[in-house]
Amino acid sequence: MSKLLLSLLLFFFGQTLIWYQTNGQFKWKWFADHPLLVAIIFAVPISYAFIIATKLVVGHFDGILWPGRFIGFATGMISFAILTYIYMGEAITPKTAVSLILAVTLVSIQILWK
Repeated sequence: MSKLLLSLLLFFFGQTLIWYQTNGQFKWKWFADHPLLVAIIFAVPISYAFIIATKLVVGHFDGILWPGRFIGFATGMISFAILTYIYMGEAITPKTAVSLILAVTLVSIQILWK
């Protein structure tokens, strides 16, 4: 598996865990009642995923940090939209759709523009 693909998967994994960590309180009572425990449980896997994803993406782009930052941001936008729709029933409005298109465009520019 390429460094870039693995970094994308790790960024998505980390962003997905962040969604549960920060927004689970609005869906599940246990999350709302135990914020410190939620923070402790999620801290290590999120941090580790982002550390390794950043290392891989920087390696893929020959030491340049900016592509990883944009890719991390865009994967967060995409995973947030999907999970918020699934769990909270918040539809993707035209404004959100345009933002998601821009996020995908941002990732595409970073990956494809040499």
